[in-house]
Amino acid sequence: MHDLGKRIGAKCVAGDLILLNGPLGAGKTVLVQGIGEALGISDVTSPTFVISRIHKAPLPLIHVDAYRLLEGGNAALYLDDLDLDSPRENAVTVIEWGGEESARLSEERLEIVIDRTDDVREVTMTPVGARWQGFSS
Repeated sequence: MHDLGKRIGAKCVAGDLILLNGPLGAGKTVLVQGIGEALGISDVTSPTFVISRIHKAPLPLIHVDAYRLLEGGNAALYLDDLDLDSPRENAVTVIEWGGEESARLSEERLEIVIDRTDDVREVTMTPVGARWQGFSS
């Protein structure tokens, strides 16, 4: 997952939105750590309890964990409270547990689903919009 994240991070530009979904323990945060490494960031940890972290770098990384927002029942409203619009245009934004309420943030995004129902991880990447078309890991 870390190596996949590094390959994705190497392709990132300001304004990118990446949505990650998969069960607990699937490797979402490890993937974000790989993206961070590609951006020159070494201290990426899960923002589960703080919801959102901005990692400063030449190309900053906004790392959001929407898991706790989903528990509240109105994730779209809570996501709006994070005020991601202004810093997002100059950063890469990765949202763990990023569902349809996160998808509305951009018409151009990479949606990644990690399935770990067996001992093998299966990763499905779906580019939405032209930005990520043709990307393969």
